[in-house]
Amino acid sequence: MTEKITRRNFTALLAGASVATIAMPSIVWAQSKPVVVGTWGGDYQTGLQNYISAPLVNPKGFDVVYDGASEAPRKVKLLAERRLPRGSMDVAALTAAGSFEMFKNDAITQIDYSRIPLAAKIPDNLKSEYLVPQYYTTRVILYNPEKVTTAPTSYADLWKPEYAGRVGVIDIQYQTTIESAALAFGGSLTDYEPGKEKLLELKESGVRVYPTNEAMAQALQTGECWICIMWHSRGVLWQNAGIPIEIAVPSEGSVVYLTGFSIPSNAREVDGAYEFLNAQLEESAQIGFAKDLGPIGPKLRFWPTRRTIKEHYGLLCV
Repeated sequence: MTEKITRRNFTALLAGASVATIAMPSIVWAQSKPVVVGTWGGDYQTGLQNYISAPLVNPKGFDVVYDGASEAPRKVKLLAERRLPRGSMDVAALTAAGSFEMFKNDAITQIDYSRIPLAAKIPDNLKSEYLVPQYYTTRVILYNPEKVTTAPTSYADLWKPEYAGRVGVIDIQYQTTIESAALAFGGSLTDYEPGKEKLLELKESGVRVYPTNEAMAQALQTGECWICIMWHSRGVLWQNAGIPIEIAVPSEGSVVYLTGFSIPSNAREVDGAYEFLNAQLEESAQIGFAKDLGPIGPKLRFWPTRRTIKEHYGLLCV
């Protein structure tokens, strides 16, 4: 029979619980402090887990958890939460442009480099007062030499009629696509107008839009996509993974891409955030990240040397 709990019974239960608590010896549980890292997810997040959080940060009494999304919703979250006493992220992965935007809007804080011993290894021209860089690379054109028999020399080559329906762009790299179109047709990194009409033309020709870098890799592997704009480091990694591509540097110039980590202005676990920012600069983290980032299917066919990593992967501390 189920007894209905009255107010008197509930009061008695509370009293009994209090006595039991007093009688029981106190137990102190060691708890890890959660550190929430907002990042892109996918194989990028796997690299962070395998080479930064698991071996270097978690053993110091922190529990790194990831909030995976593209940069745009992450910036929206930072802006929406900036007036709150505490936000939902302790570390935010951002591009150089994204971090500048967030800093100007008071969503991320100035970095205290005295709390990052390994920051001395960062080249001065890459160091920022609001973004601790993780890696950098340059923007290039990837193409399948069996389908694109004449090596491309310009971003404008993606508009050639013979490639209609075989050009790929990545949804989360919308800014890259817009900038490249502008550069190809008379614009600049600060003047996107000349690229607008051309992007509409590319849409009408049947451009293939992929949601992630990983999806683009699969499309290049299967031959669904013949040519795309991508980062040099990804191109090297995908070549090593057996994807049939070549790399071409566009005549418009190879724009530098820089990504790193910032601390939200209202981060809950600032100590853990600085532990993460310093750990990602460890040589073991950077080399491990370079070896595993990007391949689909089997692992890379060879392990790059330190010189190869520095030249092709654009890492900071090797």
